Amino acid sequence: MTAAIQLEGLEKIYHEDQPNIAVRAVNGIDLTINHGEAVAIVGPSGCGKSTLMQLLGCLDRPTRGSYRLEGQNVSRLDDDELAHVRNRRIGFVFQSFNLLARYSALENVALPLMYSSVDNPAQRARAVLERVGLVNRAGHLPSELSGGQKQRVAIARSLVNQPAILLADEPTGALDSRTGEEIIQLLLELNAAGTTLIVVTHDLALARKLKRVVRLRDGKVEADGPPEQVLAEAPAGVQ
Repeated sequence: MTAAIQLEGLEKIYHEDQPNIAVRAVNGIDLTINHGEAVAIVGPSGCGKSTLMQLLGCLDRPTRGSYRLEGQNVSRLDDDELAHVRNRRIGFVFQSFNLLARYSALENVALPLMYSSVDNPAQRARAVLERVGLVNRAGHLPSELSGGQKQRVAIARSLVNQPAILLADEPTGALDSRTGEEIIQLLLELNAAGTTLIVVTHDLALARKLKRVVRLRDGKVEADGPPEQVLAEAPAGVQ
């Protein structure tokens, strides 16, 4: 079966043509993530987590190496092709929610469908809001929602195009511990239903709840395996 994500020799070097200031943010990563996995990416600040997330989300292109998304080499797609991949095959969840203030919860969820040929976008958006337990807030503006409700709307928006892969960047970072736990449970339920889940996080409690942890250091994979093993071996400052 084709892997959800397969990276071979992936590199991202900023200012490569200026050796004095060049930064090797991702340094030859080989990584395979299969469909249905739940993977946390952890590591100290500056280890390459954010850059790797941008590459996985097709928000940036690698300098070298290969990135296959469900068997397709997306490393050298043009801007329009990358936009299509982002819209149809990858869902994004961010720490800051990124909701549009003047749009209702329902309208925010339906936004990605503007670029799709869905017959009834409002109906699909409402169904996804119901899936995350927030259909009763469909008409509310973001300013009328709690932090946890905003994140649920953001998760619903990420799911509305039925992506196979969900990328979450610090999804509990702006939430209190109780609300964060609710969001963690929601993400785990989505994964149990078949969504491939990749989470970049400083929250080791979240990382421990996933089945696999990839630890980065200096742009490389330093460890990869079950959380009890990878996090137990982590040096100080892994967060």
